[in-house]
Amino acid sequence: MMGTLDFLYPSSSFITTMSMINILGLSFFGFLEIMGINLQYSKLWNPNSKRIKVSSRTGMLLLYTPAFLVGFASFWVFPEKGFRPLLVTAALTIHFFKRVLEVLFVHKYSGGMVLDSIILISLGYSTSTATMIHAQHIAQGFMEPAIDLKCTGILLFSVGICGNFYHHYLLSKLRGKGEKGYKIPKGGLFHQVTCPHYLFEILEFVGVFFISQTLYSLSFTISTTLYLIGRSYATRKWYISKFENFPRETKALIPYIF
Repeated sequence: MMGTLDFLYPSSSFITTMSMINILGLSFFGFLEIMGINLQYSKLWNPNSKRIKVSSRTGMLLLYTPAFLVGFASFWVFPEKGFRPLLVTAALTIHFFKRVLEVLFVHKYSGGMVLDSIILISLGYSTSTATMIHAQHIAQGFMEPAIDLKCTGILLFSVGICGNFYHHYLLSKLRGKGEKGYKIPKGGLFHQVTCPHYLFEILEFVGVFFISQTLYSLSFTISTTLYLIGRSYATRKWYISKFENFPRETKALIPYIF
């Protein structure tokens, strides 16, 4: 068994348990997205919901800021980090700091978010960030994996974060000043898939996993992918229902495949 897992650090019982919870939880929410039971944010939110709502900009800040602060604080909580833990912490902190900056300066919002969805997602992001960093700290006591994937991980993370930002920027340019309606996205990979920003976000976390090489980072990448598969499916379905001229050949997440 260990011979097939020589690209991973050995895992503790705590990390193994958290990994299973992560996969089961996000897989469940991905399945709910496909079934039409969506987390209440972005274009899939229900403005007629009776639950507590906040503006989209405020909600998105509440999603990403706690995880960013967890990553930022970890530089002081674990000051004895080696190079790999430092890379993991830096990658996670940069990812969520970028998202905070996008919320403040790039995205143009028109709707709202339901508070319970905000709490659930924010708690998931911050807990997963803390656990991933903690798992890396624990791994310092073990021998390095036989296969070192750090350099590949840095490359994938860099491509992912740049591609994700580029497509977020394209989305932000769809609306002129004062406009609030939705339009069919265009440019970049939008002519091939509905959610290329999700595709590049997955690539980011594949990069984080390659840098980290822990069981928890693997589980987080798998579970995030499964959730975003469901979310992209639901997003494509929404566009088809709202726009008669939406190109049916456009896939949800992966060009030519899905």
